[in-house]
Amino acid sequence: MRVGVPKEIKNHEYRVGMTPMGVRELVEQGHQVQVEQNAGAAVGFSDADYEQAGAVIVDDPRAVFTWADLIVKVKEPQPDECSWLSADQVLFTYLHLAADRPLTDALLASGCTAIGYETVEDQHGGLPLLAPMSEVAGRMAVQAGAHCLEKAQGGRGVLLGGVPGVNPGRVMILGGGVVGENAARIALGMGAQVCLLDKSIVRLRQLDERFNGELATLYSTQENIEQQLAQADLVIGAVLLPGAAAPKLVTRSMLGLMRPGAVLVDVAIDQGGCFETSRPTTHADPVFEVDGIIHYCVANMPGAVARTATLALTNATLPYIEALAQHEWRRALQDIPGFIHGLNIHSGRVACAGVAEAFDLPFNPPQTELGSA
Repeated sequence: MRVGVPKEIKNHEYRVGMTPMGVRELVEQGHQVQVEQNAGAAVGFSDADYEQAGAVIVDDPRAVFTWADLIVKVKEPQPDECSWLSADQVLFTYLHLAADRPLTDALLASGCTAIGYETVEDQHGGLPLLAPMSEVAGRMAVQAGAHCLEKAQGGRGVLLGGVPGVNPGRVMILGGGVVGENAARIALGMGAQVCLLDKSIVRLRQLDERFNGELATLYSTQENIEQQLAQADLVIGAVLLPGAAAPKLVTRSMLGLMRPGAVLVDVAIDQGGCFETSRPTTHADPVFEVDGIIHYCVANMPGAVARTATLALTNATLPYIEALAQHEWRRALQDIPGFIHGLNIHSGRVACAGVAEAFDLPFNPPQTELGSA
């Protein structure tokens, strides 16, 4: 199979979809790989590294797209890239379509087969290709939030860990999944007081045991959210509904409960965000203020720690890339447990229930698409 790895062009996105190690694995299996010039330069992988692994370096991104049978990326294709896709190609990347109607329409119009990392499941119902970036984003959320709390950044001027004789900062986490757990780990490590809210009592019990009672846990209700907002210095939105738009758990009116200069970090922004006042931002311009509350809503947070993130991501994606390259995509989706859930778009049809629901589009179950021509 012909596998193409373009350079990412999203704002301040430095990750790359495949490492030289991954290229070597594919080439040794008999596949051809084209890598766009300087695709991995920002994370320390030179064109020479890719050539030594067996890739052909191409300086024209359009050429990479039009040549490849399988296109491997990190972030969703940008408008120009969408125009280069065709019906006989497979796109494998993060998509997050439920928060992006224009991208959904562009992929439908292209006729391509689009498989999203974020909806691939494993045999236990976990999200193996989202988990590495959720771990990174969860840990980064506290780091970013702590910086935003500094007075020079518009924040309250609170040090999360406090000092002897001064109370530490209060961190509120909405959602107890991978992002929430990792955010809690870093916030507690910094010495903050941390309260995590979730709808699953089973999950809250697991986290209580995992953190030896140091993490305060609450069942997520409107009343509990409002009470915690009034006390929080930093709020981290970590709610996930796989493939679907994130629920809005904090409305604009609820910002009035918070203290001026408090910070919201919306890790769910790539799925539309879980705060009503959220809108996507970039690493170039990461924050904005609404009603005295600082919002950090960068849609590709792990891109800031691109080398760590690339290595973590490609460790997880390589077995799936190998399966797609070795077999026809329908067989690959059937052979690996849970891989079928990654199918989002095929032949101008939506195969992800969350995307169809978000935009009131017809839903064609992935099992149906696997049997279609």
